Amino acid sequence: MGFEADAVLLSRIQFAFTIGFHILFPTLTIGLALFLVGLEAAWLKSGRPVYLHLYRFWVKIFALTFGMGVVSGIVLSYQFGTNFSRFSEITGPVMGPLLSVEVLTAFFVEAGFLGVMLFGWNKVGPRLHFVATVLVAVGTLNSAFWILAANSWMQTPAGAVFNGQHFVVTDWWAVVFNPSFPYRLAHMLLASWLTTAFVVAGVSAWYLLRGEHAEVARKGLSAGLIAAALLAPTQVFMGDQHGLQVKRDQPMKVAAMEGLWETTRGAPLLLFALPDQEAEENRLEVAIPNLASLILTHEWDGEVKGLKEVGPEDRPHVAIVFWSFRVMVGLGLFFLAVAFYGLLARWRGTLYESRWLHRACVAAIPMGFIATVAGWITAEVGRQPYTVHGILRTADSVSPVPVAAVATSLTIFVLVYGLLFATYLYFVHSVVRKGPDYDAPLPERTPKAMQGARPATVLPAE
Repeated sequence: MGFEADAVLLSRIQFAFTIGFHILFPTLTIGLALFLVGLEAAWLKSGRPVYLHLYRFWVKIFALTFGMGVVSGIVLSYQFGTNFSRFSEITGPVMGPLLSVEVLTAFFVEAGFLGVMLFGWNKVGPRLHFVATVLVAVGTLNSAFWILAANSWMQTPAGAVFNGQHFVVTDWWAVVFNPSFPYRLAHMLLASWLTTAFVVAGVSAWYLLRGEHAEVARKGLSAGLIAAALLAPTQVFMGDQHGLQVKRDQPMKVAAMEGLWETTRGAPLLLFALPDQEAEENRLEVAIPNLASLILTHEWDGEVKGLKEVGPEDRPHVAIVFWSFRVMVGLGLFFLAVAFYGLLARWRGTLYESRWLHRACVAAIPMGFIATVAGWITAEVGRQPYTVHGILRTADSVSPVPVAAVATSLTIFVLVYGLLFATYLYFVHSVVRKGPDYDAPLPERTPKAMQGARPATVLPAE
């Protein structure tokens, strides 16, 4: 039993590490693809060189990030067979088609038109190049659609029945549009767009702090903070709606998020606590009375189920879910505050001079990624001890692989991914330090609005 438990735990850690590493890159490419569509549309419409300079700068980072996403994503598919072969066998009739459709309709579109997007400026006309950019963005969104459909089905399985050996699909519409899918897709897309908004705003703010590339920096900061001002409150609203869905379909996940052991009316919101899984209690609680019930039920004395509704073997790891959820929410409130600060600075006319705002934007660059990973930890650990919620337990999903083999592969993954990530950061840092290339020739086939336009001017930073 101890051997099996160790193998299960190590396999879970390995998959968590590899998927946590991978999700960093789609988070940015989903947002950057849409940003690039906006930049190219603005350039085609106005002919202003600043939009072209911004496009050419950010498309380099997009390409680097896309490549890392491909490399790290391929590994995940193999792990279904190497570490979770029982899961693959049992859920194959559902997961196989969903992931195959993602590859055929999303990844192939992205990869096919990425070459035109990167190298087709002088090979195709401006409208066709714009179509390529749009299709790459559509591909990223389509990829998110199918991946979230598959993962959401694991959270709230529907449209398939388990016959004792494997799942049999009875309704593909119900499989894809399972109860949690719309909420989780919207939540993930908003997280990607909000993360990208602060990456763009943060890099732009860094240039302004250094007194460099002021014209493109001002455009980038303005666009990033406008997007953040729209996305941050929308994400708060969607998070509330998603929370109501999770309370309905996965109440033990919510109980772990709230650190709630007893079913309670007027449940308090815990600002701080140290959950003790064995003692089934929290230590050092700091709470706001009734607030958890108000948020989760929209009633002051609404009932929230506690972890003791199920046996200890059916509970997720409370401390991990409790704290990862608070990291995600805390960073979300930080984004909301910075976005509001940006609106205030814009209203006061100090958007490009407020060094406090610029420093906050720079600090926010990695925080969207941290919040996204924390959200995935909350969702995935909160689903435990199941891979398919309520039906297939994680312990029954793993391959009969020796502990030493899993430990060895996990160590190799950590070392190789650490090297890959350091290399990625080095090249991204090089692109950012160099900044936009103002001397790059304009595309041979330029839109009419661009013909005769003045060259970009490099404004002072003040």
